[in-house]
Amino acid sequence: MTISHSPAPARSDVAADALGTSTTTRPFLLHGRVLTVGALTWAGAMAFTGLDPRTDGAAVAFAAGSGLFQVGVLFLLRTLWRTRAIGEGRFARVVLRVEAVAVALAMCSTLADGLGLTNMGQVGWMLLDAFWPLSMLGMFLIGIRIAVAGRWRGVTRWWPLVAESWAVVTIPALGIFGETVGHVVACAHLVVGYAVLGFLVSRKQD
Repeated sequence: MTISHSPAPARSDVAADALGTSTTTRPFLLHGRVLTVGALTWAGAMAFTGLDPRTDGAAVAFAAGSGLFQVGVLFLLRTLWRTRAIGEGRFARVVLRVEAVAVALAMCSTLADGLGLTNMGQVGWMLLDAFWPLSMLGMFLIGIRIAVAGRWRGVTRWWPLVAESWAVVTIPALGIFGETVGHVVACAHLVVGYAVLGFLVSRKQD
């Protein structure tokens, strides 16, 4: 008779298996969820405050939502780094580092807006505020590179380009159709683009 002993699984193992969130099979689950929550939070805040908040309370809500979205973008950049989504060379690593810095500076602008510190009459604040659109433009270019590189397969190869076209879709919509339509486009695009991308990222494997 053969007797074998198997060690009892650690509590963390049981929890991971029970939730179906093993870091071995879905290492980017947290990254994707943060991106999705951030996109939905910003879209929700924007739906109530508009694109240009008029009151202090609205400004705080808008800053909180957009700030959480920016945190999600940083998690997305970390996923791109770990999967070498835009390439393995030095240039690809530099691009992701530069974009991470741009997003971080945009987050500083968001925080300043929420605290009511921003003064657009001063050059320094204007330059800091510019990192918001610049960071979004950078993500759009990264989305193009993901599609060209082809290291992500299937729908995940193309969906980053859909999500990261937020600025290049929303801004023209505002200019052509006005604030009402632009507002709807901005909110809807976040849900269809970044929120869905977060779901796709959460299911990615190494």
